[in-house]
Amino acid sequence: MQRKQAQREVSPAQNIMATILQSIPKEADVTKIDYEGPRIAIYTKNPKYLMEHNEVISNMVNVIKKRIVVRTEESIRKNEEESRQILTQMLPKEAELGGTFFDTATGEMTVDVKRPWLLNNTDAFNMPELVSKTGWRVRIRKATASQSATIQTINYNLKISSSERSKHLRQVGEQIFRPKLSEDAEVSLMTLGGFSQVGRSCMLLTTHESKVLIDCGLNPGAKNPIEAYPRLDWPNITLDEIDAVVISHAHLDHTGFLPVLNKYGYKGPIYCTEPTLPMMNLIQLDAIKVAAAQGRVPLYSERDVKQVMKQTIPLSYGTVTDISPDIKLVFSNAGHILGSASCHFHIGNGNHNFVYTGDLKYGKSMLFESASWNFPRVETLLIESTYGAKEDIQASREEVESIFIKSVNETLRNGGKVLIPIPAVGRAQELMMVIDQYMKMGQLMEAPVFTEGMISEATAIHESYPEYLARDLRQKILETDDNPFASEYFTNIEHADAREEPLREGPAIIMATSGMLEGGPVLEYFKNIAPVQKNKILFVSYQVNGTLGRRVLDGSRQVSVVGKDGKIEVININCSTEKLDGFSGHSDYNQLMSYIHRLRPKLRRVIVNHGERRKSENLASSVHRMFRIPTICPNVQEGIRLL
Repeated sequence: MQRKQAQREVSPAQNIMATILQSIPKEADVTKIDYEGPRIAIYTKNPKYLMEHNEVISNMVNVIKKRIVVRTEESIRKNEEESRQILTQMLPKEAELGGTFFDTATGEMTVDVKRPWLLNNTDAFNMPELVSKTGWRVRIRKATASQSATIQTINYNLKISSSERSKHLRQVGEQIFRPKLSEDAEVSLMTLGGFSQVGRSCMLLTTHESKVLIDCGLNPGAKNPIEAYPRLDWPNITLDEIDAVVISHAHLDHTGFLPVLNKYGYKGPIYCTEPTLPMMNLIQLDAIKVAAAQGRVPLYSERDVKQVMKQTIPLSYGTVTDISPDIKLVFSNAGHILGSASCHFHIGNGNHNFVYTGDLKYGKSMLFESASWNFPRVETLLIESTYGAKEDIQASREEVESIFIKSVNETLRNGGKVLIPIPAVGRAQELMMVIDQYMKMGQLMEAPVFTEGMISEATAIHESYPEYLARDLRQKILETDDNPFASEYFTNIEHADAREEPLREGPAIIMATSGMLEGGPVLEYFKNIAPVQKNKILFVSYQVNGTLGRRVLDGSRQVSVVGKDGKIEVININCSTEKLDGFSGHSDYNQLMSYIHRLRPKLRRVIVNHGERRKSENLASSVHRMFRIPTICPNVQEGIRLL
């Protein structure tokens, strides 16, 4: 009630609107200024003028310190068919038009072309002229060799919910730019999941003005609901009190409970990076299928996942964004998986800077650059500790690749099969590039390499967002016709009835989800491969306590799994098992310590999460001893005063 009363007063946002109106030249022909979520949208009948005089917008941004986006007045937009014809006429044929997507909620036309680098030549392609003739703002993207069905589905759902999304964005803006109720600075963090454990990552960042939920995951190894889900019952808040949800990356232990939040009535904004939206959509929908296949009732439906995408506001790395009256958010590369982000929260007028690393890889890989560390200010750092024990030292990439090649060759030469349980996102694409490279070099024995359909789809999403990949890989995709994700060695298994092919006599490599043997296609292969002595199960990702993968890795020689008919099957494990840590998307102990050492200026506090209790305690102790920084590793359901 107090918040609603405050909105009737003269709002700072009204001052912002007035400043814009006073600063904008008449030639811009501005017809409307409105909220578009965390941005202020300026609608114009003359977009060409603002594109050719971009200093007008940049000067305004410097004055009001808010994000501004230029939109075209709806009345000047040509229909989609006419706009495509104009685009086809103006686009150089050599660029090769792939497809288009028209977002009526924002007035943006996304154009996919095979050779986007050709459009950098202003003599060959005039962007302001195209915008002026079509009335649509234009976004150029690289056309992919294989189109992502997930991205196509998201685009379709965004299009049919255009008016709903426009209304939602306006409401979000009204909440963000509302008057502050208090100038007092007070910041607290409530731990709801993922502290002194791996799984169900979730926390609540609170100030006098705001309540921001950070991550909302599941614990895949938990045996009861009280351990499986975030403790959202504990802070004594209702869902409509939450101002925003911020997602660090797409994995289920960080996003698996998010559709449940929407199912039970959360209507606010969800912030994540651009590729995280399709990635988490893919993973959440797959979780529904896995639950149904195991005879369990899914926690949420497809409708709830669709609702997540409607409420999501994707952001790019490095973009400063207001998410509440007193909190700004900036995403930075975390190096873990595609679109994974460290989240920098700037609270108040520089009162406190809180950085949540999310899952962190402080080391370059084939796919990603090393995690970003150059924050302008950090007072409190919350860092993961998956490999936080002193003995958790990973081999160098050169060493681990050599061990991998030797291990796989040994099994293939004996006529065996190598089963690699793997998350569809991140590790799968990294390993595919390693296999392709070493087979081409002749150092890895040539054999059929089978991947499951979900891995193929995740790979298509990687190809769709080259700007989030490692610099050399990004350059290859954006500036050449070479597709580093396409390889003659790989066969994708699209349907369940095709799974007999990888199991036929002869050596083979099989990469299948899920990475912890907790369901999905990998179980069908596991049942056939585990009993045969000449085969091997090779783990390349973290195995959470309580999961089937962890039991197999710890030496169990007999396990029980749920069959297709819901009956329990007992599987004897006669094959060899091996674990390789060097392909992990998590930092090892040395990398975690190096990351903290690199941060400047000196931190005031370090909080440790996302690790088994012993590993979290060890990392906290080491940080405190070496850097003389107050460090804690709380449990779930603790409150921490940051300021």
